[in-house]
Amino acid sequence: MSLSVFLVVMFAALLHATWNAIVKKNTDKILITVLVTSSAAVISALILPFLKQPLPASWMFICVSAMLQVIYYILIARVYHLVDMSLGYPLMRGSAPFIVAILSASLLGESLSLTAWLGIGVICLGILSMALDGHHEENRDGLRLILFTAIIIAAYTMVDGIGVRRSGAPIAYTLWIFLLTGLPMGIGAFCTMPGRFRNYIRHYWMQGLIGGGGTTASYGLALWAMTVAPVAMIAALRETSILFGSLISWVFLKEPATPRRVTGGWSILAGAMMLRMG
Repeated sequence: MSLSVFLVVMFAALLHATWNAIVKKNTDKILITVLVTSSAAVISALILPFLKQPLPASWMFICVSAMLQVIYYILIARVYHLVDMSLGYPLMRGSAPFIVAILSASLLGESLSLTAWLGIGVICLGILSMALDGHHEENRDGLRLILFTAIIIAAYTMVDGIGVRRSGAPIAYTLWIFLLTGLPMGIGAFCTMPGRFRNYIRHYWMQGLIGGGGTTASYGLALWAMTVAPVAMIAALRETSILFGSLISWVFLKEPATPRRVTGGWSILAGAMMLRMG
């Protein structure tokens, strides 16, 4: 993997961790998630008219991805109601890359080097080590929900890994997904709780804008990287966002930093370096 692609995906990981922290810190997880996705939809709608549009072969993938991501955003809001970010974020993000690696080998015919496979495995082990640090008996409902969320993440990652390569326009492909994801969520909020949502926007519009811009840019950069590097490698490398998410949760959200979580963080970093060499 080239250094430029590596750095782009690492920056995408930082952006991803940042918007997750915004959701976790806010007291109303549902409304902040809707505000973030709605902001992403507005940003997308403003930019799309000026871009080359995706090829017809990619539109089915855009629609399927949008549906999966609506489910994902609803799930992530619920997850953060039940568990700490330092547990939920690593576990739901860390379970997906290995599934993606296996599927991409069979569906996309991607061949990874031994170093790349080892890097993916080390990242996954580090993430799972952090996530299961003394919490696996704490909240069974939260754990089940986290694992289901991981399946949804793996599903939309594979869909987009295929779709973006058929689009001929990675940026527009990304923005259409966020438009079709955020639009129904925003409309739903206005229809079911109009006064509450309008009042929420007045108070938290800046958080929504930062989160919406962050999630759009993060995923857009990752999808671009999937057009020039194997999907499995990008999916795993993007999950180094766990490192940034853990730092945010420890420093700003005052969640505990145990030795096992710190060791898991070093493992993730080691796996990222292996992917860089793979």
